[in-house]
Amino acid sequence: MRILVTGGAGFIGSALIRQLIRDTEHHVVNVDKLTYAGNLESLADAASRPRYSFEKVDVCDAAEVRRLFEQHRPDAVMHLAAESHVDRSIDGPSAFIQTNIVGTYTLLEAARRYCSDLPEAARRAFRFQHISTDEVFGSLGPTGFFTETTAYDPRSPYSASKAASDHLVRAWHHTFGLPVLVTNCSNNYGPYQYPEKLIPVIIQNALAGKPLPVYGKGDNVRDWLFVDDHARALRVVLEKGTVGETYNIGGCNEQTNISVVREICRLLDELRPASPHRPHENLIKFVTDRPGHDHRYAIDAGKIRRDLGWSPAETFQTGLRKTVQWYLDNQGWCQRAVAGKYEGQRLGLGKG
Repeated sequence: MRILVTGGAGFIGSALIRQLIRDTEHHVVNVDKLTYAGNLESLADAASRPRYSFEKVDVCDAAEVRRLFEQHRPDAVMHLAAESHVDRSIDGPSAFIQTNIVGTYTLLEAARRYCSDLPEAARRAFRFQHISTDEVFGSLGPTGFFTETTAYDPRSPYSASKAASDHLVRAWHHTFGLPVLVTNCSNNYGPYQYPEKLIPVIIQNALAGKPLPVYGKGDNVRDWLFVDDHARALRVVLEKGTVGETYNIGGCNEQTNISVVREICRLLDELRPASPHRPHENLIKFVTDRPGHDHRYAIDAGKIRRDLGWSPAETFQTGLRKTVQWYLDNQGWCQRAVAGKYEGQRLGLGKG
């Protein structure tokens, strides 16, 4: 199978490609614009393999996207290209509208035209898999879970743009017959995550002895999903999922933000006993909450378990330990990833 992976130089996309190249015989075409968070260094092992190729293309560029389909003749598209940081969407929504909505539309149109010209058997086998987020569902109270039928209620520019892209994908299926699959995942974490999200920010700040910013009271709840578990789930959905269906992917690991930060501090105390900043928990600093901060997300992943046989391999404790250790062992990657792009400043204050 030849798979077009958009956003393949990003955090989740690179994890997916590493698995596809390592564990399957599929050919992978990595399509990425290489924005600030795109990093080909995360794919160093895959880059030398003959089944891997890279195309620096903006998914909003219709002519280039059409060329990709004509040149590479994919059997499937796994669409992960997106602006994904809520805080950045508050400061500058425009990029999110362009990439997440216009970019998805551009891909759908190219895929529709390409698929319609395929021989019947190839047309039936073709898949357009759209990777989305649980944030499209809005905020939960203290109980309950997001299911595949939960009504959409996005609260940030980021989640609104992803909700729009989800609706476009389903519309292209129902109106034009494009064979699509949709997944909505919970918060990802793991190696190679750009150091602007909660877990890598806390690790990097703690190592430097900087304050560890926690929004509000730190009682916002997220379901945490180890990125390699997510990548494996995406592969299962592509191979076994029913066309037109949506699958929620969650780690079954609900944690408050403050408990995540404290566990990182505990692990750093253990793994870096000579650190001059121990106990790292003393660095915690509560800061003004993010505007419109959703209180709780939690995924019901029962459907993908029952129908496709997937379940996460990592608990939050095992996954977080692997993550902290990876960042400790790969400080050079972290420094190169943010050099000249991001200095750890607070984002999401709506002053963009």
